Amino acid sequence: MHLPTELRAILAAVSQVGRPRLVGGGVRDWLLGRSSDDFDIEVSGLSFEQLHRVLAPYGATNVIGRSFGVIKLRSHGIEYDFSLPRRESKTGAGHRGFVVQPDPDLSDADAAARRDFTINAIAYDPGSNTIIDPHNGRADLAQGILRHTSKAFVEDPLRVLRGFQLASRYDLKLAPETADLCRSMVDAYPELPVERVWAEWDKWAIKSIKPSRGLTVLEETGWLQHFPEIAALRGTLQDPDWHPEGDVFTHTQHCLDALVLLPNWTTVAPLRRRQLMLAVLAHDFGKPATTVKAERKGRERWISPGHESAGGAPTTTFLQRIGAPLELESAVRPLVLHHLAHHHGQAGFSDSSVRRLARKLIPATIDDLLMVMRADHDGRPPLRSEDSLARMSELETKARALALQDSAPQPLILGRHLIALGHKPGPQFKPTLDAAFEAQLDGAFTDEQDGLHWLNDYLHQQSQRPL
Repeated sequence: MHLPTELRAILAAVSQVGRPRLVGGGVRDWLLGRSSDDFDIEVSGLSFEQLHRVLAPYGATNVIGRSFGVIKLRSHGIEYDFSLPRRESKTGAGHRGFVVQPDPDLSDADAAARRDFTINAIAYDPGSNTIIDPHNGRADLAQGILRHTSKAFVEDPLRVLRGFQLASRYDLKLAPETADLCRSMVDAYPELPVERVWAEWDKWAIKSIKPSRGLTVLEETGWLQHFPEIAALRGTLQDPDWHPEGDVFTHTQHCLDALVLLPNWTTVAPLRRRQLMLAVLAHDFGKPATTVKAERKGRERWISPGHESAGGAPTTTFLQRIGAPLELESAVRPLVLHHLAHHHGQAGFSDSSVRRLARKLIPATIDDLLMVMRADHDGRPPLRSEDSLARMSELETKARALALQDSAPQPLILGRHLIALGHKPGPQFKPTLDAAFEAQLDGAFTDEQDGLHWLNDYLHQQSQRPL
């Protein structure tokens, strides 16, 4: 296992008085060949005070809680978590209803048993360069299985949502016996603080490599009922000629997986990943309320007229339900409302229509919308619509020609221009500034100088109107 040089020196010092083990996600990722900066070290065979004394010379230490036996050490710009093995006893409802008791004499197997899944219960002994795997986590990891470590799993309902995001991040299937255990916990969901719910959804949105796996976990465990906007997609039918993949739930799963396969996904910043993933998840939230059977082209078909606009309200409700930051709605909702912009309107995209679309999407962008559109298109395997792809390409070309792919037009004519012309500030400014911006969006002017010419002409025309 590759470890930072300074960490090796710290572990050597700790080994003089105790038995350090690297544990948790860092070991899991190392076994998968992934890089990781997640270094959790569990040290047995010594007291909390001894551990603190050994670590103090190596950097700034932060004692998270003596009762938890956790010390954060920052050394050479990297933060390491050191802890003592501990026992946990369930004393009350909820994610926090535990009494934690450090136990420096706990065995490796007993220390690992308190972890949620077997893939997270693998330890590494840096002294002997060996893997400690009392719960066969390496075998589950190799087989792509997410399995609970012990029956204590039921004591913390948050572990179900951890399973939801881990399945998506590592492309894992839930073990049947673990799914059974999760179903027995379905009524414990209300015990979870909404901020913890959001933390798991956030990891799903940012880190997934197979996001559909998470939705499958929610469905298999019965926990989908806690997210009714998603649950309603299951059984909402679609025209098989246009959607051979199945109902809206299945289509959404395909769309999510298609999003993370787009060529530029790996370069997308985490905050943008979050809004794009949630927009694709929500893009058809309006279909359950709008889907009807109607005659089209000589036969009855399932159609969902107006589902884009109908998707706005459930998108907002869902984001609130999972505790998403308030500002996220302003980026996700317009992507849902306009995800079919390439299928509506005139035969071609005019400059004016693209400018107006860019304004409607703020704070999201046309580039964001194109990624949602492409994921939606690719979520109908094995169909490929050359017409849809051509329309997306046209929108992209036009947006880039107007330099609007990652921004929106800003008003060129402002109140200061009216003041400079001798007008007194007041509510009468608004109609003039609104008219100026509408003219700008229509292409009447593209820079400030031409905008001032337009403004003078407009004010002159207004002055000539009869009272």
